[in-house]
Amino acid sequence: MRALAIAIVDHYRRHRRALPWRQTRDPYAIWVSEIMLQQTRVATVIPYWQRWMARFPTVGALAAAEDDTVMEAWAGLGYYSRARNLVRGARAVVAAGGAMPGDADALRALPGIGAYTAGAIASIAYGQRAALVDGNVARVLARVRGIDEDVKATAGQRRVWAEAEALMAALPADREPGELNQGLMELGATVCTPTSPTCLTCPLAGQCVAARAGRQAELPVLPRRKRPDELPAITEVALWLERRGKVLAVRRRPGGLYGGLWELPQGADAAAAAAAVGLTLRGAAEVRGHHRQLLSHRRLELTLATGAATGRARLASDRYDALRWIEVTRLDALGVSSATAALLAHRPALGKARGPG
Repeated sequence: MRALAIAIVDHYRRHRRALPWRQTRDPYAIWVSEIMLQQTRVATVIPYWQRWMARFPTVGALAAAEDDTVMEAWAGLGYYSRARNLVRGARAVVAAGGAMPGDADALRALPGIGAYTAGAIASIAYGQRAALVDGNVARVLARVRGIDEDVKATAGQRRVWAEAEALMAALPADREPGELNQGLMELGATVCTPTSPTCLTCPLAGQCVAARAGRQAELPVLPRRKRPDELPAITEVALWLERRGKVLAVRRRPGGLYGGLWELPQGADAAAAAAAVGLTLRGAAEVRGHHRQLLSHRRLELTLATGAATGRARLASDRYDALRWIEVTRLDALGVSSATAALLAHRPALGKARGPG
């Protein structure tokens, strides 16, 4: 294991990508990067992280920010519970005195920080011997060590974590724990990829069970993924209601799908969407566009419709906690999901849809 750890660190030192969060040991900055990188491509995260750090440069700045401002900064990254937990965690840090926790166990007490994120922050920011396992690390270790258990199942998870901890324990004193963890993740992202791994350039090929046995396509063992047509579908209508150059927008309650984000009123049909904001649809709605999106465990099918409604807009659904009439030109400034942003690309012309009257 000692030789394996050395090979990983030395390869990382020679070949690591110049990512902006690797230029700091600030635990808050590293925390933000690790949360953003969960289930999101590096190329997508880089500009988001840079804008976020410019807008919320410290844990205190994030804790003091309004929820709408935070969700606006996160909009488009998806998995919005990550942003909500970042804010909750920042406020917990400030409430405890303002200093980021200094070890993995204390970090795990913060909202949204699990074993992986705690290990990343503790090792990279503080140089602690804290192991971590994410999808990239699990793939590398499963192939190198020949792990036949499903790495998503309990037994497989235990085995992978045990291997990661043994590797960290074997790391020589002249190598950095953070470099070992980042080196493992880097190998998984750039060399030991899910398909077509470049074993000829891998520093671990000589010690890799999968490479020696030609089992790269078999490992890691993963549960079968459902086909898109096997996933449950969310089918709704989003209703564009316009009044004197302003459009009615509503904010989802925290928690659940798109919690804390703004959208057009939605319902099973146009009438239900209008009823969600206390209005009655007058006449038939007109379809203006469609959006289909594959989520992690669901399919989303939205129809954009315009129509006229009567009544006074108010919150009439447990789904929403705020509403506002907002200028058409300022819709994009709200924190909206990628699905709502896609609907807004079909934005109807001014005057085409009348609001309550």
